[in-house]
Parts: sequence; C-alpha cells; structure tokens
Amino acid sequence: MNTQTINRYFESIAWGALFVWWGILELVKGLPNGVGAIGIGLILIGLNVARALNRIPTSGFTTFLGLLALVWGGLELARVTLGLPFEISVFPILLIVFGMLTLVREFTGNKSQKQQA
Repeated sequence: MNTQTINRYFESIAWGALFVWWGILELVKGLPNGVGAIGIGLILIGLNVARALNRIPTSGFTTFLGLLALVWGGLELARVTLGLPFEISVFPILLIVFGMLTLVREFTGNKSQKQQA
C-alpha cells in the first residue's frame, strides 16, 4: 500500500470513530461534561500518532484541534469532578492558549526565516 492509501485508511477510521463516539454521547446522557471533548481529542491525536508511526506526515491542524479538545474537556471534567465552587471559563482560557501558541510559533518561525535570509 502506498502512503496516500494508508493515510486515507487512517482518516476513514478516525471519521468512523468520531461518528461512533458522537452516537454514544447522544445515547448516554449521563456522562460528565468534558468527556465528549476528551474522546474527540484522543481520536484526533490517535490519528496523528498512527500517521507518525507509519512515517506519514502528520496534520498540524488535526493535532491542534485534538490538543484543544483535550484541554477543553480536561478543564470541564476537572470542574465537575473536583466540585469547584466557581465556574471555569473554558472558552477564554482556550483563546489565551491559542493566542500564545500563535505568538510563539510566529516569533520562533520568523527567527529561523531571518537566519536563512
């Protein structure tokens, strides 16, 4: 099998897993907040781990979405599990994390590009 075929195979498995997980979330209403996002994050990270293990280029986009889902789900689950007396504002925290990652990538990327010029 060539790389493109293997990658399509992994993507199909990931999509199938996402639909199954979505169906489970719709059927089982008693799951704590955050579990759905954690599952989605694990599926997307798993897709890129499978790619990496097979020497297929990983997707920065799905890796980022997977990490974002894991953080979001983890924060939601921590709030519920720990019974925190205050609300964790997940969305603003994710915006800050996204902004910081973008800034770090931009500053480190520009530095290497300036050195090459």
